[in-house]
Amino acid sequence: MALTRRTTLLAGAALGAAPLLTGCSDGSGPPRARQTAAAERLRAAAAGDSTRLLARYDATLAAHPALGPRLGPLRAEVARHAEAFGARPAGGSGAPSPSGSTEGPAGPSVPGASGKPDASEGSDASPKAGAPEKADAGSAASGSGVPGDEKAARAALADAERRLSDARARTLRTAPPDLARLLASVAAAGAAHAYLLTAAG
Repeated sequence: MALTRRTTLLAGAALGAAPLLTGCSDGSGPPRARQTAAAERLRAAAAGDSTRLLARYDATLAAHPALGPRLGPLRAEVARHAEAFGARPAGGSGAPSPSGSTEGPAGPSVPGASGKPDASEGSDASPKAGAPEKADAGSAASGSGVPGDEKAARAALADAERRLSDARARTLRTAPPDLARLLASVAAAGAAHAYLLTAAG
């Protein structure tokens, strides 16, 4: 009789523990899925940031071709960062582009294109008409104005690199380990870029 009662109690305890074990195993699914989704959003945002920074480099190089030897290696590294975060290379140009980007050259170039013919109609032979056109091409490519002075243009790029590096450093604590390591590496590279852009020489 005692054995039967003990067996009944053990069986009841086992049955009572079963829902707890099931609840623990089932409960780990949704949090993991949420973490994965958050990491993908963070990675996509980082890809977009790198792609926009790459566009700033392209705009600066378009406005100041003489800076090519100095900016070229930094631009190539930014392109690699964008691809590491998952940005897709744009067809034909080799430059990464995030999906759903709305800040492409077509948007900002519209106001400049509509204003140019009016200015050129009045003074086609004016030598001053060509200089603003070069600056407008840079601002149209990046969505923001590129300084006409080379030193100021480098300083603007350095500021963009520095601000993005700081922002990425702040996201490290919310990123999963693999992505956090990549963000830390790219943030360090961005800080180095900012220094090289403003260094004399």
